[in-house]
Amino acid sequence: MTYQEKKSIVSLISTILIFTVYLLYRYPQYPNEVLDSKVTFHYWGSFILVLTLVSIAAHIVISIVFNIIFRMTTGEKEPTFADELDKRIDLLAFRNSFAMFVSGFLLAMGSLVIDQPLKVMFIVLIVAGFLSDVTGSISRLYYYRRGV
Repeated sequence: MTYQEKKSIVSLISTILIFTVYLLYRYPQYPNEVLDSKVTFHYWGSFILVLTLVSIAAHIVISIVFNIIFRMTTGEKEPTFADELDKRIDLLAFRNSFAMFVSGFLLAMGSLVIDQPLKVMFIVLIVAGFLSDVTGSISRLYYYRRGV
């Protein structure tokens, strides 16, 4: 397996683990009593903001640890350049990821149109963000395996 394939697999696994652990930690804290919109917006706003910050920090740490382990096990350094294939694969993976997120965003807005609670919109947005990240990692792995 190439460096890029291994990195895509690590990114996919870490995305799933980060999201699952954060969701299991944070979702039970949802206030079940009668909610006014201020409490709902505060909870979901903080949920998304903290998830974003935790995800970014965890991905940075995991990337550093991955590079250290990769260098120790193979004796090779991380590639310092990206050729045309790497750039094309990144663009295709970004396109797939973006399409997934936009679809989820439209679905979330549609949930408001059909008078679903705000909770549904936020859950759909969060799941769309997660699925777009997973789609990007899987696409990158697929394109490196298959070739473009």
